[in-house]
Amino acid sequence: MLVWLSENLSTIIIISVVLLIIVLDIIYLINSKKKGKKLCGNDCAGCALRGQCHSQPQTKEADNINSK
Repeated sequence: MLVWLSENLSTIIIISVVLLIIVLDIIYLINSKKKGKKLCGNDCAGCALRGQCHSQPQTKEADNINSK
């Protein structure tokens, strides 16, 4: 068992670091979502989904325009 660990120590360390980064990223995303932050970065000018992602609720003025 110790021989196997010593032969694969570099792989074990690299996998551990990658898993740690993934876990920290998931924790960051969960905390950001709980705080109400947008996860996409809010750069809607160049986004293909800019009209669908952060759409505002329609106001009375928009309802009047749509009904005409």
